[in-house]
Amino acid sequence: MGLILVSNRGPVSYRRGDSGELETVRGGGGLVTALLGVAASRPVTWIASAMTPEDTEVWRRAAGGSIALEHDEYRLSLRFINAGAQAYERYYNVIANPLIWFIQHYLWGLAVAPEIGEREISAWDEGYVAVNRLFADAVCRELEDGNGEGGRPLVMLHDYHLYLCPALVRERHPQVFLHQFIHIPWPQPDSWLVLPRRMRQAIMNGALANDIIAFHTGKYVRNFLLSCEELPGVEVDQERGVVMTGGREVWVRAYPVSIDGDDFDRLAGSAAVLEEEGKIKAARRGQLILRVDRMDLSKNIVRGFKAYDIFLEKHPEFRERVTFLALMQPSREDIREYGEYRRRIAEVVEAVNNRHGTADWRPIDLRMQDDFPCSVAAYKQFDALLVNAIFDGMNLIAKEAGLVNTRDGVLILSENTGVHEELGEFALTVNPFDLEDQARAIHQALTMDDDAKRRRAGKIKQVVRKNDINRWIERQFDDIKLKGGGES
Repeated sequence: MGLILVSNRGPVSYRRGDSGELETVRGGGGLVTALLGVAASRPVTWIASAMTPEDTEVWRRAAGGSIALEHDEYRLSLRFINAGAQAYERYYNVIANPLIWFIQHYLWGLAVAPEIGEREISAWDEGYVAVNRLFADAVCRELEDGNGEGGRPLVMLHDYHLYLCPALVRERHPQVFLHQFIHIPWPQPDSWLVLPRRMRQAIMNGALANDIIAFHTGKYVRNFLLSCEELPGVEVDQERGVVMTGGREVWVRAYPVSIDGDDFDRLAGSAAVLEEEGKIKAARRGQLILRVDRMDLSKNIVRGFKAYDIFLEKHPEFRERVTFLALMQPSREDIREYGEYRRRIAEVVEAVNNRHGTADWRPIDLRMQDDFPCSVAAYKQFDALLVNAIFDGMNLIAKEAGLVNTRDGVLILSENTGVHEELGEFALTVNPFDLEDQARAIHQALTMDDDAKRRRAGKIKQVVRKNDINRWIERQFDDIKLKGGGES
């Protein structure tokens, strides 16, 4: 059975090398790694947006058709959709981010934002709807080319960019098996009332066109089922995790994503990581607090620094004995709210460093960079890792860092992260809005006795290795097979 994967970003993108020739660049992140593993066992077509001018050139050369990617480890064809700059801007930077992203992470301050006017209505129709239709057209062309011969065709879609695509595909190919994984939180039903009725109805109808819709946690499954009861008002079996609609059963399931432990071990021992680790060891003084994040409002970066400020005020004995290393990857800076948030981060760091710092000690070492070897090196060396997100679909940093840390470092974890369902028992749980709570947790982490630290760190490693990326994939394909989606 052929498999069609669909996501906004693809497994590779293209750039022009020094020689002027087009070069293939593998996409980053655990999702690409996991899904490329699926491609090792079956033929896969991956449909994604053309993100760069070079991607568009490749799309044009292929006349919108599939591009074979040759690799020893997988069999993969890539098919780009090309929305054009204006439609993509409306689809991505007006509707998907920030409008839907903010709803699903509870980020809107509803007294003043959002304001849905002509710009947003136009962006929905001419951006989000239009681009989802392009994705659906590409899926249908692949199905009509015979991708699914030899079994019921399987299409696996990923994330909130593509809520409308399943219904558009189902309309033309009723027998296709559709599976969609939502990698961000699904909020409580009232959150969706921010959107005009036709928008939220289209999102729910699109999601319910799937055979299986998947999330990272049981909490998001429950929220989705409640949304189905309250928004479209369809029949729901909470106990079985099933929605009955249009004469079909939609299964709603939780599969917590993870990482490849062996692959991460190899990375942690690589020359690039070891070089960065040496620099961190040489620069450290006493204990190291760490955070590694995209510079996203949902990550709660400013409150984390303010909590550290409170910690230093209450425990001056730690001055010049601890450093807060913050590795921040710039994100979505063409969206106004993100540019403003970056400025707020810089301002609070400057204030903390001016208030507590000395001539040769900066309490916060803020680095705005995208340097994965440096991040992994820091994972190995932290004494306390702060993950205080407002809401997070999963947060793989807690798993990655917990797996390779060598100092029995303590995880400080927001109760609103998806990963809290798996690791909360072995972390110091904090309320992401309570600065005093986070300041107390920092002190507790840095003063915890060695036996308690060792026990917590060992349990985290055990959970991450047991519930690895392969188990995440296997559980999904087991359910697909059980529901009649073909061989796993």
